[in-house]
Amino acid sequence: MVPKLPPVVSSFSALSPLFPFPTSIINPNPNLVKFSSAKPTSIVICKSKSPTSTTHDYPDPELEPDGSGAAAPTRGELFLERHQSMAASATVLSAATKKKEKKKDKDKALKKVSSVLPGCYGCGAPLQTSETDAPGYVDPETYQLKKKHHQLRTVLCGRCRLLSHGHMITAVGGNGGYSGGKQFISAEELREKLSHLRHQKALIVKLVDIVDFSGSFLSRVRDLAGANPIILVVTKVDLLPKGTDLNCIGDWVVEATMRKKLNVLSVHLTSSKSLVGIAGVVSEIQKEKKGRDVYILGSANVGKSAFINALLKMLSYKDPVAAAARKYKPIQSAVPGTTLGPIQIDAFLGGGKLYDTPGVHLHHRQAAVVHAEDLPTLAPQSRLRGRSLPSIVHQVGSNGLNGFSIFWGGLVRIDVIKVLPETCLTLYGPKALQIHIVGTEEADEFYEKEVGGLLTPPTGKQKGDWMGLETKRQLQIKHEDIDRPVCDVAISGLGWISVEPVDKSVSTTDAVVQKIGDELVLAVHVPKPVEIFVRSPIPVGKAGSEWYEFRELTENEEEIRPKWYF
Repeated sequence: MVPKLPPVVSSFSALSPLFPFPTSIINPNPNLVKFSSAKPTSIVICKSKSPTSTTHDYPDPELEPDGSGAAAPTRGELFLERHQSMAASATVLSAATKKKEKKKDKDKALKKVSSVLPGCYGCGAPLQTSETDAPGYVDPETYQLKKKHHQLRTVLCGRCRLLSHGHMITAVGGNGGYSGGKQFISAEELREKLSHLRHQKALIVKLVDIVDFSGSFLSRVRDLAGANPIILVVTKVDLLPKGTDLNCIGDWVVEATMRKKLNVLSVHLTSSKSLVGIAGVVSEIQKEKKGRDVYILGSANVGKSAFINALLKMLSYKDPVAAAARKYKPIQSAVPGTTLGPIQIDAFLGGGKLYDTPGVHLHHRQAAVVHAEDLPTLAPQSRLRGRSLPSIVHQVGSNGLNGFSIFWGGLVRIDVIKVLPETCLTLYGPKALQIHIVGTEEADEFYEKEVGGLLTPPTGKQKGDWMGLETKRQLQIKHEDIDRPVCDVAISGLGWISVEPVDKSVSTTDAVVQKIGDELVLAVHVPKPVEIFVRSPIPVGKAGSEWYEFRELTENEEEIRPKWYF
C-alpha cells in the first residue's frame, strides 16, 4: 500500500502560476534529483525562516520556460541552470577584470600626461589658486565653490578670460619675449606632453596652415604620431587668392606630403571660418575612428582650436554629445601657447574622446621672434593678394630689379643680385606688412634708421631688444621654363615669394629665350632662428591653374597615394 503524502501548505498556491504541476511531485529526470525508494519524500515550501526549512529563489513568472506538466523543468534543473549562469557570469567578470588591469599597465605612459589636477577647459593648464600671474589661476573662492559642486571641468582660468577679450598674453618661454607674467612652459615640455601618442593606438588629425605650409608642417611629426594613421587637414584655404583652383592645390599638397613618407589616409582642404571641407573631415573621422581616441595635432597658431569648434558645430547637428561639448570649447587666440595641456572633449556618441593638444612651438617661425602684441600683424585676416614688383622696372632702369633690396616690414630683406630684366617677384603674406624698395648700397643704413618705425614689425616696444636680420642665405635658382614660376621662397611663419623668371605681362623676346637656363641669384635676410624654404611653386590665382601640370601616376602610386577632398 502506498503511503499518503502530507498535505502541502497553503503558501504553495501562490506559486501555482510558476509551477503548474500537481502537489504530488513527479521526477522526470532521476539523474538530477534522486529520491529514496524506501521512504517516499515530500517537499514542503514555507515562509518561515526556521533552521530546518529551506528558502528557494524562483525566477520571474514572466520568464517561465516553455512546457507544463511532465514537460516542465524540475526544480533541480532550474537550480542547476541558475548556478551555471552565475558561474558563467563570474568567469566573464574575471576575464573583464584581467583585461582592465592589462589596459591599466599599458596606459602607464598616458598617466604621465594626464594631470591629477583638473585643467582649465580653455587652455588645458592645471587649475591653481596660488600664482595670480600664471596660467590656470582661479580665485580661491570660485575654486572651492566649483569643487564642492563637482564643476571644476567648467572653470575658465584668468588668463583665458583675458585672451577671450583680445589680450595678447603668451605663456611659452622664448616666444615673443613677453615680460609680464611667468614663462609657464617650454617648447620641449610641450613636445613631451605628446610623446605618449606613439605608444598607443589613436587616430591623428594633423593640421597644416596653407599660408605657411612649409613652416607649419612639423618635420618630426613621425616622432609624435608613431605608426598611427593620419588625416591631414589643410586649414585657411579661404585665404588663398581669388580664382585659385582647389584641384590644383589638393594635388600640390599631396605631392608635397608624399615626399614626407607619412601614413596619411586622406587630405582635406578646409576653412574653419566658412566650414568648407569640415563635413568631409567629420565623415573620415567617423569612418576611421573605430573606437580610438582622436588627437588634433599641429604647430602653434595653425588653427587647431578654431578647427575643433567647427568640428563640434558640424558634429552637433546629429550628435547630442557634441552639442553639449560646444558649451565648454577651447579658447582661440593669435598667441603662441594658447593651449597648454591636452583638453579632453566628449564629442562622440559611440565612444572615444577628442583631444585638443598643445601647439608644437617651432623656433624657426616669425611668431617666435616678435613681441606678443605684434602677433596679429602676422596673421592674415582676409584673402591674400599677391603684390608683384615688375611695375618698378621702368622706374629703376632697364636692368630690372638688379641692385635693389626689398624690405618686407622689418622682418625680411631680399637683395636682388642677378635676375633677368623681366623677372617678377610676387609677395604673398599679411597685408599689414608694408613693402619698401631701396638700392642695395643704401639698405643697411635704411634699415638701421627705419626699423621699428617705417619698417614694422618689430614695433618700437621691441626695438631695444631687437637683434636684427642676422641670418643671410644666398639662393642660386636655375630656371628651365619661362611660362611658369621657377620656385617659391617661403619665409617660415610669414608667407612666400613667388619667383617668376619672366613676367607674362612683358613680351618675350629672342634675347630672353636665349637666357633660359641661366641662374637667378637672390640673398634673403631674416632674424636668426627663422628658416627659409625653397619649394616648388604653389598654383594660386587664375594663372596657377593655367601653368600647373598634373603628374602622370603609375598603378602603384594610384593605390598608395592619398586622395584629397574639399
